[in-house]
Amino acid sequence: MEQLLAQFLEHLRYERNVSEHTLRNYAIDLGQFYDHLAPADAATGARREFDIRQIDHITIREWLSTLHAAQKKKSSIARKLAALRTFFQFLIREGVVELNPAKLVSTPRLEKKLPNHLSVEDAVRFIETPDISTDLGKRDRAILEMLYGTGMRVSELTKLDIRDVDFRNRMVKVKGKRRKERIIPFGEPALHALLGYMTVRNTFLHNAPLAEREAEALILNYQGTRITTRSVGRMVDKYILICAGIHDISPHSLRHSFATHLLDSGADLRDIQELLGHARLSTTQIYTHISMEKLIEVYDRSHPKA
Repeated sequence: MEQLLAQFLEHLRYERNVSEHTLRNYAIDLGQFYDHLAPADAATGARREFDIRQIDHITIREWLSTLHAAQKKKSSIARKLAALRTFFQFLIREGVVELNPAKLVSTPRLEKKLPNHLSVEDAVRFIETPDISTDLGKRDRAILEMLYGTGMRVSELTKLDIRDVDFRNRMVKVKGKRRKERIIPFGEPALHALLGYMTVRNTFLHNAPLAEREAEALILNYQGTRITTRSVGRMVDKYILICAGIHDISPHSLRHSFATHLLDSGADLRDIQELLGHARLSTTQIYTHISMEKLIEVYDRSHPKA
């Protein structure tokens, strides 16, 4: 099975062009299933041999039961089951097995959680928290303005190069999931924040040894190398503490706020889908629930017969 797993991960990387994050999740989830079926000997590291064609839906259900007993989240269990389904589909394509046993196992019913978003007032207040009289403040303001102004994912922002930004026309070229490119416009506030950051960017760049400088990267850390998604998360956490009254948000909340505020202002759902880079409209439709909740709230507060 180890060799088949390696082949599958190569298929994901080079044929399906999945992100490193997705690839890592597949490797972890399928590795855990392998450990369940054939745990490594503590002394030798050896595993018992087994025929992958003997794995059936009962085997998979037993594994999922152990995960449930270990109080793993339903979303995590559902992800692992999805990984198994994709893996066995690959094995069918390769002629290793004839059936996909994971398709006979039901996905755990998940609670639908509405995306966490900010009001327009709170979004503006939060974005304006960084002290732009400092170099880091200028950079952080640019990050927050771009996240809210474009709705891009944090991982997409960290991958941006300078050449991806058209400052004159206020457009940015984003590489999304499976390397699919899209063009997103951004507003004057984001442009001003970016231009303010560009005045101090060289300071960060020259903090790095010449061999480690990433001159093409748009957003840098203070060491002169490309900023990471984890660093952006820590930065957001820092400003949450500073900005009184705003809690329980993440960098992704700015993406949710972007979509919700566009929808509330009358933007077409398909246009929002294009801007967010969602492959399916159903993914974008969750924002209609948020807008409907707001509509009901306004009705209850305003209508005399509510």
